[in-house]
Amino acid sequence: MLFGDRQQPANADQATGRDITTEDFEARVLQASLGKPVIVQFWAPGCGPCAQLAPVLESVVAATGKEIELLKLNVQDNPEIAAALRIQSVPTVYAFLGGRPVDGFQGALPESQVKAFVERIAASAGQTREGMLDIPEALKAAAEALAEADVQAAYALYTQILAQDEKNADGYAGLIRTLIAAGQIDDAAHLVESVPEDIAKSGAFAAAKTALELAQAGPSGPVDELAEKVRQNPGDQQARLDLAQAQFSAGDKEGAIETLLEAIAIDREWNEQAARLQLLKFFEALGYSDPLTVQGRKKLSSLLFS
Repeated sequence: MLFGDRQQPANADQATGRDITTEDFEARVLQASLGKPVIVQFWAPGCGPCAQLAPVLESVVAATGKEIELLKLNVQDNPEIAAALRIQSVPTVYAFLGGRPVDGFQGALPESQVKAFVERIAASAGQTREGMLDIPEALKAAAEALAEADVQAAYALYTQILAQDEKNADGYAGLIRTLIAAGQIDDAAHLVESVPEDIAKSGAFAAAKTALELAQAGPSGPVDELAEKVRQNPGDQQARLDLAQAQFSAGDKEGAIETLLEAIAIDREWNEQAARLQLLKFFEALGYSDPLTVQGRKKLSSLLFS
């Protein structure tokens, strides 16, 4: 049945809990299909074949248990979706998996063919799940690899995570940190500039962006020379600040924190609390759950409130 054709209303015209609209299509179909297959029957009021197909499709999908979600969309009420998917007639059925359509058919097929279609989708989903990452475990493994300076392993894991879940904020943050650790500052900056808007609002991304800003600032001089400068003139607060930046850039995160804590102990108000503000940037760059951050914040509190 073409969209312009109309017949007398049939039972399929009645809305059910399975009915979706343009407004919830992305959430209930595209995003939901990242977890399991979603089959959508596209129908129109007065479509006899639609009414004929609906109970067959519902029965076959129900037989799979909860492995597959079945939904319905009225193309006359939601022409934008029909146009986007180039649906010219109803009934049309599409199966979505991984956020995109993977298979489909048109017309009221006999039950045997509908069953073969659904079984094919279920089999594809099973194969996809076998190759999917356990994202929480993958994030943990990637973070451990990065902590051990195995940037190749961390990069591989973070890119796989984002390939499976392109809106994973921790995946983006981890990949930025990995690029920084590999010395690919320009690539990290490009990634920061291109992240989706909702990712840019996350705390994990903000911390990674701060780490990038510190990396872009670079060392303020050779660590040994700055350390000697501080030794010769303990009251030189700028030298201490430069030394902390150089230590942090060189990977001596603990040393950088201790240097700034010493500066705060000497004169917490120097240069509008520059040492404290720089220390907070270090904490954000490391992440607030990092052991160095936790320990450093305790020491900072002792200094400020003693």
